[in-house]
Amino acid sequence: MKRKTLFAALACALLVFSMLGCNALQTTNHLRSIQLNVALINGVAPSGQNGFVTLQGNGGTIQLQAIGNYSSGQTKDLTNEVTYTVAVDPNADIDDEDPAQLLLPPCKVPDCPVPSAPPYTSGTVEYSPTGLITAVEPAVCTIVNVAILPAKTPSWAYVGDYMVTASFGGFTSQPIFIPVASAVGVADPVNTSGACGPG
Repeated sequence: MKRKTLFAALACALLVFSMLGCNALQTTNHLRSIQLNVALINGVAPSGQNGFVTLQGNGGTIQLQAIGNYSSGQTKDLTNEVTYTVAVDPNADIDDEDPAQLLLPPCKVPDCPVPSAPPYTSGTVEYSPTGLITAVEPAVCTIVNVAILPAKTPSWAYVGDYMVTASFGGFTSQPIFIPVASAVGVADPVNTSGACGPG
């Protein structure tokens, strides 16, 4: 009888210890932050990034990657689990005095642009639940040459962009800012080619 009681007590203690161990692991390995990165630009891994990444060419793409940082020091790819928010950057827009020149709100896959023919109510940037950002109609150039004569080379400035964040589990990533170069720029005596930015 004593052996059965001892065995039952040992089994109960082992069960309690294993349950506590699992719960302890769960409470010590929780999400601490989300880092939003750019994995690919037009299918190519970028060599560096600084928070501004240009969406180049009509139909050009940027693939985002969301990395979860956990309290255990481990990381996890959350790219397909986060919720992406894409909005026109309220602090930098093409021309806030001319509503016709404002960037359009972005739109989600698969219905973009809206409507499918001009005049558009949303477009320029399309985004998917998997973090793929695509340049769509209407094409725009949000990078301008601010150099004046007698300058010999252009000096580029962003005058509009989209701001992207990723959210999951009550955390939101740092923003990534995406200027758009899907249309040609303005030709002038310093920017004689009419390029949209340095790319």
